[in-house]
Amino acid sequence: MRMYDIIKKKRDGGELSTEEIKYFIGGVTDGSIPDYQISALCMAIYFRGMTVRETCDLTFAVRDSGERLDFSAIGGIRADKHSTGGVGDKTSLVVAPIVASLGVKVAKMSGRGLGHTGGTVDKLEAIEGFRTTLSEEEFIKQVNDVGLSIVGQSRQFAPADKKLYALRDVTATVDSMPLIAASIMGKKLAADDDCIVLDVKTGSGSFMKTVEKSRELARLMVDIGKNAGKKMVALITNMDRPLGNAIGNSLEVIEAVETLNGRGPEDLTEVCLTLAGYMLSLAGKGTPAKCIALAKEAILDGSALKKLMETVAAQGGDANLIADPAKFQRAKFSYAVRSTERGYICAVDTEAYGLASLALGAGRNTAEDAIDYSAGIILRKKTGDRVEQGEEIATLYANDEALFPAAAKKLLAATVVKDEVPEEEPLIYDVVE
Repeated sequence: MRMYDIIKKKRDGGELSTEEIKYFIGGVTDGSIPDYQISALCMAIYFRGMTVRETCDLTFAVRDSGERLDFSAIGGIRADKHSTGGVGDKTSLVVAPIVASLGVKVAKMSGRGLGHTGGTVDKLEAIEGFRTTLSEEEFIKQVNDVGLSIVGQSRQFAPADKKLYALRDVTATVDSMPLIAASIMGKKLAADDDCIVLDVKTGSGSFMKTVEKSRELARLMVDIGKNAGKKMVALITNMDRPLGNAIGNSLEVIEAVETLNGRGPEDLTEVCLTLAGYMLSLAGKGTPAKCIALAKEAILDGSALKKLMETVAAQGGDANLIADPAKFQRAKFSYAVRSTERGYICAVDTEAYGLASLALGAGRNTAEDAIDYSAGIILRKKTGDRVEQGEEIATLYANDEALFPAAAKKLLAATVVKDEVPEEEPLIYDVVE
């Protein structure tokens, strides 16, 4: 088998066989295929696409390129959720404790943030002492004992994807539906969960900018998961504005705790309850409507918050911070961003909001960058709200005052104020089952 022939076949619109796809991913993993041939096939896939069968084969080959977890020692049904990434997306910190408090096991592998999107692992590390690295034995024991554990992804998960993504990133082939789906699901299927709920973001703060593209990606990933024997559902959720009011690590943890106390922003609460409801429904707890009601009750009776505190304590974190979020370390300085116009906020560039938070030190441009966990933004006004000239629309937090002007300028430029009231957009566009 020759890589030249595989590239030519796909370039000419042919359908690659399972064996050809396995050969390709094997060569990516062991380094026997040079970067220029890997890039050439990615470009051919970008233009010619792949069938569902090809995409499934590619995903499974990526999944099998490294370690796979065996969760058979975990008792009970195992459920997980995965978000395609957004701004202010702290849903895992709310959803996972809700689901675990209702008897479904949540063995969650999460990632770090890069660029304008935040990462669950970074948020958890804002909790003093919290360990995001556990041995497999510790991880499984905690899920059995507590019902929930959230850790960082192993470096050995889907190593082929790491190489593929690095080359896609520099060859303008990131935006390819089969390659995106294989990247996300290859890593997700390396874990041994029974049920997976996908939160596919759409809009200015997400990777997929339109509902149509998001729906196409969701359907493809659901098909892949079902082919792997998983119970699957995907929600298409709005990322044309940040989720909740907090952007930044400790600020988002605080908002997640407020949500578990029943005092969270309406948009964050609605998305979290819906995600939790579908996870519980896939796990056999009833219809989605019944399970959303169960999720609400878990917040009202305090059991979900208690589950988060148990999880934090089990992983070495200071649970007192969850009991009293006022104890989180705060940034030294704050800065009020004020509207230069009057009217209604009719749209925001959510990605630019994320980049403004990044400029304050709340994120990283490269994997090696350090994070200021206390830095970030609290939104005082959001899309649809009336603002007066000079009224505060956001508060910036940082430990270096020199960072404020650039971040404030970016945020203001990303906020569109007009005289007319904007048309209200749904929070959840669709459910793909």
